[in-house]
Amino acid sequence: MKFQKTLTILILIIVVLAVFAAIIGIFSEGGPGEFEMTSVRGEIVLIYGEGIYKHMSSEVAIQGIAQDWVTLLVAVPLLLLSLSLSRRGSVKARFMLSGTLLYFLLTYLFYLVMAMYNQLFLVYIILLAASFFSFVLSILSYDWNLGKSNFRNQLSVKLIGGFLIFNAILMGGMWLSLIIPSLLNGKYPEALDHYTTLPVQGLDLALFLPLSFLSGLFVIQKKPIGYIGSAIYLVFLSLIMIALLSKILFMIFVNGADGIPAIIIIPVINLVTIILAVYTIKNVKEENR
Repeated sequence: MKFQKTLTILILIIVVLAVFAAIIGIFSEGGPGEFEMTSVRGEIVLIYGEGIYKHMSSEVAIQGIAQDWVTLLVAVPLLLLSLSLSRRGSVKARFMLSGTLLYFLLTYLFYLVMAMYNQLFLVYIILLAASFFSFVLSILSYDWNLGKSNFRNQLSVKLIGGFLIFNAILMGGMWLSLIIPSLLNGKYPEALDHYTTLPVQGLDLALFLPLSFLSGLFVIQKKPIGYIGSAIYLVFLSLIMIALLSKILFMIFVNGADGIPAIIIIPVINLVTIILAVYTIKNVKEENR
């Protein structure tokens, strides 16, 4: 694989710093505990008040801790496993590696632009930089003109592409249902809390959901970029959905939030995503490495 040495160094940096950041996020203590504050918009916001996330709203801080657990227990081991196997020449592992790197890229992009400034700020910068450049190097290693030949003919492109398009429309509709009413009635969305904007929704709508839609569309059209893009995106989406499910569970059991209907819908979508990711990776032909 091209850029193997540089990619390995960058990934090891990600592993060390991601483990460090996740442990700090999960176990750090200190602070006044939960308290209320009035935002610049005149709204009462419950602040978490403990550890590294003490200045974040309670709801978002809990979600950050949930994602730290997923990063520590799922994403980091998968990153190391896929790196090890890809260094041995596994084509399947290369797709897993790219998808996992995209997870780290999105995760620390959100941490950098959404988490309130804290002592891990430089760590988030390095993690985002290492994730971005390692992801770029990983996708540059593919022969994009031979995308289709990497997969067995029995791969159902309509199934995969249809799901990715459905995912983009479903998530996009959910975010727009939050944003559009607030724009029409001149009020701020409840999810805004004391933050300046909606980075998760904005970046999803601008970058990651169009990527899902286009990957799905291109694989249905049997374009080489669609085969590679959809395989990478399904691995990435599987990790993101695991993180989303963990956030919902933490909000229910820690914050006492009402998880209906998300606690029913998200596990189903998560399971379908993982099944399709496994199905797609299994249909990668190792002999084309």
